[in-house]
Amino acid sequence: MKESILDVLLYLFEHHLGAEDGPTFDLAAPTRSEPLVAELQYAGFSPMDIRNTFDWLDVLARQRPVSSQPGQRGPTRVFHASELEKLDVEARGFLLYLEQQGMLDADQRELVLDRALALDQETVDLDDLKWVVLLVLFNQPGSEAAYAWMETQMFLDAPEPVH
Repeated sequence: MKESILDVLLYLFEHHLGAEDGPTFDLAAPTRSEPLVAELQYAGFSPMDIRNTFDWLDVLARQRPVSSQPGQRGPTRVFHASELEKLDVEARGFLLYLEQQGMLDADQRELVLDRALALDQETVDLDDLKWVVLLVLFNQPGSEAAYAWMETQMFLDAPEPVH
């Protein structure tokens, strides 16, 4: 099986970020500690996938947009041909839905798009995009409510309405 950045991210999320006793890995300051790298290699990930994942996390940690005022709408987003090719229709629709519902602002949307396009995959489907959104919101100060809502959406087939 070909592993990808997303596979490594999901492993880190499941084993370190989503730990019931609190995160054991700081997404805001990703570290390439030897024990963590050794754990990932033991779990079956290649050194190249591990390196690419940490690079992906480094970029995410450096790109923390300043959140807009609540309810402030950004400009209408027109997707570039390369984005249309990589993101399927459901993923693009969900991203716009999140922005319209105020779960993401325009800057966060762009960060999600940037990180989704940086995955080493030919296409990004809805499930993949949900994980990227969750990781981006986890890394955004002040997005705790959006993160909590998004976390509940991870296991639903259709998004739950935002109140």
